[in-house]
Formats: sequence, C-alpha cells, structure tokens
Amino acid sequence: MVITDLLERNARLYGNDIALVEINPSEERDNAMNWREASLIETATPNAPYRREMSWRTFDRRANRFANLLLSRGIAKGTKVGMLMMNCLEFLPIYFGILKAGCVVVPMNYRYSSDEILYCADLADLEVLVFGPEFVGRMDAISDKLEKVKTLFFVGDGTPDYAEDCLSLMRFCSESLPPVELTEDDYAAIYFSSGTTGFPKAILHNHRALYCSCLTEQNHHSQTRNDVFLCIPPLYHTGAKMHWFGSLLSGSKAVLLRGVKPEWILRTVTEEKCTIVWLLVPWAQDILDAIDSGRIKLNDYLLDQWRLMHIGAQPVPPSMIKRWIEKFPHHQYDTNYGLSESIGPGCVHLGVENINKVGAIGKAGYLWETKVIDENGNEVPDGEVGELAVKGPGVMQCYYKNPEASAEILHDGWLYTGDMARIDEDGFIYLVDRKKDVIISGGENLYPVQIEDFLRKHDKIKDVAVIGLPDPRMGEIAAAIIEIKEGMECSEDEIDEFCKELPRYKRPRKIFFEKVPRNPTGKIEKPALRQKYCHGRLVEAQINS
Repeated sequence: MVITDLLERNARLYGNDIALVEINPSEERDNAMNWREASLIETATPNAPYRREMSWRTFDRRANRFANLLLSRGIAKGTKVGMLMMNCLEFLPIYFGILKAGCVVVPMNYRYSSDEILYCADLADLEVLVFGPEFVGRMDAISDKLEKVKTLFFVGDGTPDYAEDCLSLMRFCSESLPPVELTEDDYAAIYFSSGTTGFPKAILHNHRALYCSCLTEQNHHSQTRNDVFLCIPPLYHTGAKMHWFGSLLSGSKAVLLRGVKPEWILRTVTEEKCTIVWLLVPWAQDILDAIDSGRIKLNDYLLDQWRLMHIGAQPVPPSMIKRWIEKFPHHQYDTNYGLSESIGPGCVHLGVENINKVGAIGKAGYLWETKVIDENGNEVPDGEVGELAVKGPGVMQCYYKNPEASAEILHDGWLYTGDMARIDEDGFIYLVDRKKDVIISGGENLYPVQIEDFLRKHDKIKDVAVIGLPDPRMGEIAAAIIEIKEGMECSEDEIDEFCKELPRYKRPRKIFFEKVPRNPTGKIEKPALRQKYCHGRLVEAQINS
C-alpha cells in the first residue's frame, strides 16, 4: 500500500469528520467574525484566524487539486517539488498532493538562510518550490538564482511578482483523483539531515518507508479513532510528520499548534481534548518550570483525557522524566528514537509498559531490528559501548547524489547510525553519545550525554551542552555550556563542587554560562558551540604543541 491510499480511505469512510485543526495562539480570538465560522471559509489565510479546521474529505480534495495543478503544468512523475512552509492547514494537503502527482516531496527547514535554500534546492534538483509568506524576504534575495527551479508557487496573501498564487490556481483544478499509478518502490520524499554534524545531506525515501512509519507509530501508541494528537514540532521534519502518521492510519484528529509556550500547550490540550502530545525536551522542561514557579496551575486546565506524553528527537534526561511523572502521575510515558535516515521516530522504542527503564531508548521498534557493533561490524557483548545499527523497511534508499556518504553508513541493509550505545542485561538500549561527539581526553573516552544528564540534576540548571575543547596536554578537555533557570544565579565554584560526585576525569574543566542553542527539532547545535569556543583554544594548542 502507498501512503496516499490511507488519505483516500479516510475521505471515503470519515469524510465529514475533522482531520486537522490549526491553532494560532498569537492571533486574537476576538476576530471580526466568529473564529469557528471563519475556519470554514476557503479563502482564510494561513495566519488567521485563531482556529481553522479541515475535514478528511476537504483534505483529500485539496490534495487532489494540487496534484492536478502540477500535472496541468506538465510536471512529470519523479519531479522534485520543494516545500518551504511553516506548520499550517495548507501544509499536509500540499504534501500529499505532491505525492499523488507521483512527484518527490522535499520539505525544507524553515530556519534555512537564503544561501542554504539555494544549496538544498540545487542538491535535491528541485524544479518546483512552494513557499509561504514567512519566507518572502529570503526568496526575494534568491528568486533569480534558483537555476533548476522552473515554477515558484506562493501560499498566502500578497503573492510576489516572481511567484504564482497557489491557492487561487487550485480552485480551478479538479478535485478528482489524478491518474497517476504509484507503487511502494517509487521514490516519495527527500528529507535533509539536521546538519548537527555538518552540512545537510539529502535523504531519499520510497513510498514503502512512509507506509512503514504509519504502521510502526500506530503499533507503538495504539491510536484509535477517538484519539486527538497535538503536533507542535515542524512538519518539515520526519519526527513530527511520522508521529502524525499514526493519526492518518487511525483516521483520528490532529491539532497543529503554532506556538510552544506552556500556557498555549495546556490550553490547547484542554480546548481540543487532546489525548496524545509529543514534546521536545525544552518544551517539557518549560512546562515543568512553569508549574514549579506557580505561573501555571494545573487545576486551571482540563487534562483528564490526556493519556500519553511521548518525547524524542534527542537524548532525554531521566531526571526530567521523573519530574514529569511526579506532576502527571496518570500519564503513560514513552520515548522514541529515530533518524531521518530511518524515516523518523520508532526504529527503537521504549514502550509505555517499561516505565521502570526510563533512561533507555528501548528495544527494536515494530518492523525493526537493532544491534550494537564495534568498528569491524561485529556485535559487542552486552554492557559494552559500540555503534547502534538498525535495519527495517524504513531505512533510506541513499543519500541523494552522494554515493560515498551512502556507502559509509549503509551495509547489507543495515544503517549505521553514528550513535554510540550499550545494551543492558534485559536487552534495553541506552544511548551513550554521538560517535562524532565523543571526547578523547588523556586517552579516556568521555561521553557528553552522560555528563549532561548528571549536570541536569542540579536544581538551578535548565539546560546544558558538553563539548570537547582542544588542549595541548590532554588532547581534549570537557567544557560545559550551562543555561541557568530564569531568576536564579549560579557560580562556577558551585558547579565545580556539584561535579565532585563525578569521577575526576569526567568533570568539566571549563564552564560557560549562556543559553544552549537548539535547532527546531530540539537537538543541541554543537557545531555552533564548537565554532564559538574551540577556535581560540585550537590556536593556543597549536602554538604550545
């Protein structure tokens, strides 16, 4: 089955039921018209009003319209079509319209600069690019430099003169299913790596991989028609979209929340009766901090129906999950591990029944296999650290136009993740760190995630990142960039005293107090930190060597 079949099935079986809701907390609820009435108006813009909704039938018809728009332009099966859009009600119908036309959908990071948009458009061989109003400034600078892009579609009000009004054109296109035959082996999507270890690579997936993620997600979290999924992370990323695929498979409602403030999250859970919420670590921490400070009172919200909080996209501090369970003891908790190269979350999965194993990322997910290997590809004994490898129907086809990089991580169907891990006596996998982030100090391997987890136990620390700095004597030393909770003060001496519980060789030798930078999917931007802090140390190390 191809994933577009699920959308057509939902439109047929649940046509009048709500598929998607978009919430814009920054917009005033007191619009000139009733916000529920406004949600039914076809011409409503992506940024207003406060709330808009879409049925499964409308979702499918709009996808068909966009597919037929592409076909009317002579755009052939296999053409790469880029998407540069914020989360909005238009995103998923356009995404599925691209797939229904037999094209390859290429979502792009909304933080990309003009130069990065140019780079990724060229790398992916984009011929069509769909963009929203938030990107007009960046597109103004490069619209005449996108040499391979033949068509620019704009979604919103005030279409630039170098683009075409997508929504207006779609009104004249057929709502009927386009006559394009699709198979599971057809190429479906290109996603870009997060760039936390270098410049983004283009990750190519087929339709089988997308459908696999639907099955994996629904198996793990048991979505039914009665569930309501709150989606906050960006839809350009595999994580958010593939978790939503559980709603697609079950035919249940999802809510796209355009904002991450704790009050907005809890209000949306209350108003939309959300049952499943996927959070990134910073957002979960913000909710807990708001509760602890008294800014949020849980009695002000209706949360009884909220049954599952799951989290992922980065190592999850066990101390934070223990705090969460104290505040929300009735919640099921789960964590998922995945990569864009393995079609997002779920290749490793903790499971709600394994709350006693908080700190582990879990075992092989539904339809997946795992192993932990040494540098020669041999499995290591339980308890020893090695590289995590995964195998399943969601493994990427390749890095597009990069056979050398593909050959480095694809081996006989196995994907070598670059993440260092160990397996305990019960078969649960624990992440140790990124292979490229391991610090070698005086011949000892230091794993930053372990040090970060320890430091997060400090009552005053909100977030922390540990990186290696060049050192003329030790080769590298550990440095901690520490973000202190709002309204608190902390000294380097206080951190040093706290770290005396660590073995001496694991203690950070340098402490910096500042905000920890994270990308839109919650991962720490360690290359940016290395660039900021390592350059001077590297020069010093070279002079002294």
